[in-house]
Amino acid sequence: TAEAYLARLIKAGFKVAVGEQIEDPKAAKARGGSKAVVRREITRVVTPGTLTEDSLLDPRSSNRIAALACLANGEAAIAWAEVSTGDFTVSAVSAQSLAAELAAMSPAELLVEESQFGEAAGLVQRTTLTPLPRAKFDVASAERQLKAQFGVQELTAFGDFSKAERSALGALLDYLALSQAGAPAKLAPPRQAREGSVLAIDPATRASLEIDRTLSGERKGSLLDAIDRTVTAPGARALAERLARPLTAPKPIEARLDAIAWFEREA
Repeated sequence: TAEAYLARLIKAGFKVAVGEQIEDPKAAKARGGSKAVVRREITRVVTPGTLTEDSLLDPRSSNRIAALACLANGEAAIAWAEVSTGDFTVSAVSAQSLAAELAAMSPAELLVEESQFGEAAGLVQRTTLTPLPRAKFDVASAERQLKAQFGVQELTAFGDFSKAERSALGALLDYLALSQAGAPAKLAPPRQAREGSVLAIDPATRASLEIDRTLSGERKGSLLDAIDRTVTAPGARALAERLARPLTAPKPIEARLDAIAWFEREA
């Protein structure tokens, strides 16, 4: 019955520590007699952004966890992951486009530095905010963690990451490892998304357009609900992503149109 309780607690905004028995009762009895307590340990911390259970996830919606890093030199970046699929992405972001980027992404959970908690709270809706100590966003520590996670000597094979991007990636990796009781997260190598590659739509405009949710916060009645004829969960998530983050560069737009034209010809 654990999943039923998890669903209720996560929906209410709680984080849940899962403790499991790690010792055989016979071994405990041999160790300490009939009154010996069987050893148990925390094996996982379940949070809104780290859910992997199919029964707790909406199959037609993404469930992202993101980390926002804002450095003293003015650099900022957002790293995000979807634990259930292993997707791991980072993008530099300007102060002007931060609210639009977060609105498009709509993460289930956002990690921020403690000192920025109040400011971040005004940028997101329907998102669980998790404050972290400044040390979790240390750039040098983030580099070490990324190299260890993916078994590389340099990160240049994955992209030319700025300090803010590395900081955000490292903070997210560290938090995911903590939620899995020290086990490394099963993620694909980080993918770098260029700022400006998708259309920035400010939160007020996005809400009035009712792209994926109506003004009341419901999916039914939105643009996505009206045009969604997908038959698989990955297809539904891909359509929602494309509507939420429209491309701006001609070449990738033309590539999508070419793919659609191919399917029309083959149909």
